[in-house]
Amino acid sequence: MSTPYASAAPYYARYRPPYPAEFYELLADRFALDGSQTVLDLGAGPGPITLALAPLADQVYAVDPEPAMLAEGSRLAEQRGLTNTSWLACDAAGIGRLCLPRIDLCVIGRAFHLMDRTRVAAELDGVLAPRGGIVLVDSVARPDVPHPPWAAVAEEVCARFLGSGHGSPADWDDVDRSGEPDAQGTEGAEGTVGVEGSEDHLAKSPFSRVETLTWDQRLRHTAEQVAGLMLSRPSSAPALLGDRRAAFESELRQALLDHDPGGAYVRTVRVRAVIATRPRP
Repeated sequence: MSTPYASAAPYYARYRPPYPAEFYELLADRFALDGSQTVLDLGAGPGPITLALAPLADQVYAVDPEPAMLAEGSRLAEQRGLTNTSWLACDAAGIGRLCLPRIDLCVIGRAFHLMDRTRVAAELDGVLAPRGGIVLVDSVARPDVPHPPWAAVAEEVCARFLGSGHGSPADWDDVDRSGEPDAQGTEGAEGTVGVEGSEDHLAKSPFSRVETLTWDQRLRHTAEQVAGLMLSRPSSAPALLGDRRAAFESELRQALLDHDPGGAYVRTVRVRAVIATRPRP
């Protein structure tokens, strides 16, 4: 059965902004990524993290419950000539059934809050190498920076086509302000958003040595990219718009250009990374 996640897959892969280089430099440094490691991207979606880490690892396993997301990621990996990625359809609760080799690093982007976090941490304890770890990453609108005025324009168009309650366009990257998850994975959410609140879960897990780092990222979009970002969200995916998708894109682009004919739409997000490892002996 098709889901909004399935129809959002190509837009997710094309229009979601990548995490900054500093994030991948952090992973390479902390986990000594030299091309010999095995990495797990859990809740991978179409694999932006998988594709970025493939040149730094021997093998990367991308795991996600949505086959359409994995198919998009696999297509991109083939297009880029990356032969060391594997795309596995499975939810996070089934990690133990995958019979994976020893994992040196597990990265979870925009999905941990949707999982049974206690169970997932316990499952990962069984597959991660002794010096391995879990890294959570997400990006959210900075709470101290007002939402850009153009975001309200996009929100109005979205509400006109889909009704209210489909979230705020200022929060494309993670979770709608209404509380509706905008991330991969379908396991029961436990009431908190993104990596915020997950530190406590990890501190009580076998990976109780926890550190959080943040970066600010300034993003600049065109009107076309704003439309693509909207369509990348399950709450405003093509499957929900049906045969109104083209009209939605056209009206959204025109509304944005009417608001700012310069055609540059800027926002600032905060990237957060939580690194969790086992306590040192």
